[in-house]
Amino acid sequence: MTPPFAVQKLGHVVINVTDLEKSKRFYNEVLGFKISDIYPDGMMPGGMVFMRCNSDHHCLALIGGAPAANGQARTLHHIAFELATLDEVFRARDHLKKHGAKIVYEGRRRAGCQVSVEFLDPDGHHLELFWGLDQVGYDGRARPAEEWRQTATLEDAVRIAPPGQDTTLHDAEFIMNVKF
Repeated sequence: MTPPFAVQKLGHVVINVTDLEKSKRFYNEVLGFKISDIYPDGMMPGGMVFMRCNSDHHCLALIGGAPAANGQARTLHHIAFELATLDEVFRARDHLKKHGAKIVYEGRRRAGCQVSVEFLDPDGHHLELFWGLDQVGYDGRARPAEEWRQTATLEDAVRIAPPGQDTTLHDAEFIMNVKF
């Protein structure tokens, strides 16, 4: 069976780290990743750093506060896959529900402003299908926090878009079935 959406690329990986500052310096200074945004501990327990290696707002994010196991913290928070259209995110949500996948979040997060559906695979790995991740231009500036529009449903993500993000749905047949 072919799903009603197509993954375009691996979008980003989020990992848990024991020492956020040490990991931030490593990925920035040793590997050359640029910092797009930082969440303080009050916004995300342990703090969070969003990093990029291209124009995507982030391809890697680090979450601090992971407990060390045998002196090493090697835990994955989630893997995200990019979809080509906003319509596909809605179709993906419906497809996942139809196939019994446990959905743990849908809507729009803050930094990066992507619209997504997050779910668990059969082994409990946290996965994300998303569309609309902000791009960072030549000037290196990310969207300011006052323009973020976090939502808890896909429908609200369409209704409450950040400035400059076109959340027009294009699949006419599908739109008639979405409850706004």
